[in-house]
Amino acid sequence: MTTALAARPRTASLPAWPLAGLLLLYPLWWALGLGVLGFAIVAVPMAAALLRAHLAGRPVRLPPGFGLWVVFLVTVVVGVTVLDAEPVGAVDESAGGRLFGVGFRLVWYAALTVMLLYAGNLSEAELSRERLVRLLAWLFAVTVAGGLLGVFAGHFEFTSPVELLLPHGVRQKGFVRSLVHPYAAQIMDVVRDSHPRPAAPWGYTNTWGNNFCLLVVWFAAWAWGYAKERRARVLAVACIAVSVVPVVHSLNRGLWIGLGVAAVYAAVRLAFAGRLWAIGALALAGVAVAGALVATPLGTVVTARLDDGKSNGVRSFLMERAVSGMAESPVIGFGSTRDTMGGRNSITVGESAECERCGNFTIGGNGQFWQLIFAHGIVGTAGYLGFFGYGLWRFRRDRSAIGIAGGCALFGTFAAMLWYNALVTPLAFMFLAYALLWRNEDLR
Repeated sequence: MTTALAARPRTASLPAWPLAGLLLLYPLWWALGLGVLGFAIVAVPMAAALLRAHLAGRPVRLPPGFGLWVVFLVTVVVGVTVLDAEPVGAVDESAGGRLFGVGFRLVWYAALTVMLLYAGNLSEAELSRERLVRLLAWLFAVTVAGGLLGVFAGHFEFTSPVELLLPHGVRQKGFVRSLVHPYAAQIMDVVRDSHPRPAAPWGYTNTWGNNFCLLVVWFAAWAWGYAKERRARVLAVACIAVSVVPVVHSLNRGLWIGLGVAAVYAAVRLAFAGRLWAIGALALAGVAVAGALVATPLGTVVTARLDDGKSNGVRSFLMERAVSGMAESPVIGFGSTRDTMGGRNSITVGESAECERCGNFTIGGNGQFWQLIFAHGIVGTAGYLGFFGYGLWRFRRDRSAIGIAGGCALFGTFAAMLWYNALVTPLAFMFLAYALLWRNEDLR
């Protein structure tokens, strides 16, 4: 299998630049206003290259369990037929008014599926697994740098070239700004006064936290699986230590839980592989973090966040609406998200130009799992969860650095989907983890 993958004819080769260029130059993409949009842009040359290689006699391989993912995609498409359905307690809107949201998700699911196939079909000569791990590790360092920028220069922002091309009314929309307007942090009053929560370069602070969890495992895999020089590992430890500052200041409880889940999973996997020192290292890291929280002002920030559960009521409200919505349309869901009629305390509270976040909360906007069961029903949820669950089971015996890091990313996803949504970049990194596990299995 290794020989077959590495020795393909030149006419059937796949260039590395669409994927490598996206990941390596992501800070530049972000500064141009094309950060997240870049994942859709590079899917075009990726699809063209896959088609060209296939026509030249190089079959496009499919990842293990891909049929389950196809079930999910089909459910998303079929869901367009029920966009006019109105669940109890949702804002009445025409099916046409919901097409944009559905189209947005369809485009991204399609683009990221192309990325999964492309990354999995690249040979070692075209883009080695080690190089892809290094690129993901690099993005973790970029995420830490963006987090520090958000902490110490939370009001930093600028108008991107792409943003300048958009009409004023369009670029003022919060969703559009998150895509094309580079800013360091979201200013939110989560704990009493307004507080900058790191977002760069991922648009939202929740996406920053989700990506942090997905990328830190590859940073560790690079540092302790591939880096040869002791200096590189010392720098890696320093980077992880410094990252505690934006992690704490993000006030992101989901991130804190996710890091704990990832650490425990990795330690258990290493222990089962005979590296019992991992359990001791986990305990030592826990003591070090606890000590840092006690000895520095970071502990005060954590305590204040845990004491302030302002978002708990809204999340519970939306979870209940998602579950009740699934009961109304259990097979394929409602095809998309819906906005609630009012807020959790009154149906008279609504969104306005002055307050985009007042009422009319999005059912399915508080976590991928809740979106799946509401928008895509049992069939779509089974396809989505089944695909990643099958991958987790299929590659469970891979004890290499890639095997443990990739398993950690997929395992952590099942916890993160309770409070994070996956589109766009988190799903991209989940797919790249899947592709690395898949290629690692073929080349072992």
